[in-house]
Amino acid sequence: MSRSYRRTAVPVLLVLTVVAGIGLFLFQPWKAFTDTTVDEALPGASAPAANGGPAVKDTARRNGEEPSAQDTGPKSLAMGRFVSHEHGTSGSARTVQLADGGQVLRIEDFASSEGPDVQVYLSTRDADAVEAGLGDGALALGELKGDRGNQNYTVPAGTDLSRFHSAVIWCARFSVSFGAADLARIEG
Repeated sequence: MSRSYRRTAVPVLLVLTVVAGIGLFLFQPWKAFTDTTVDEALPGASAPAANGGPAVKDTARRNGEEPSAQDTGPKSLAMGRFVSHEHGTSGSARTVQLADGGQVLRIEDFASSEGPDVQVYLSTRDADAVEAGLGDGALALGELKGDRGNQNYTVPAGTDLSRFHSAVIWCARFSVSFGAADLARIEG
């Protein structure tokens, strides 16, 4: 081997190694072959009679009162089905008022792709418009827990959910939407 060949080959190999390392870090290609399933129950979904079940509701009605949210358990506020954007995404999303006054975004029967830095957001934009970006006022709820299953994301206290029109699975690393669900208000 000549000296000039070594002077060229060593820097080229170093650059290729650095580029490969950066590519692995950014794209995390092994995630294309893995799935993470999460199966969380809806918080407070089953209230026993002693803690706000039918007996408490009947007592409140006999006393001329309407049962409070504490008595009635979780209440769905809005819901919708996911549509795919950059990756195949399916399932449903709904916002839920819990018996204790807290709010969650509930994702059910969810299926999408693993990816680097995938986050869950509420957006003021409709699901179709989110493909172009989250828009002003988007609310980050946290990292996606898994690419399969049923998951809950706590909404910060005091958040006015009526401002938000969609739930979004967003890859922060590449600024793309994997999929989004329009949140149609439930009357009643």
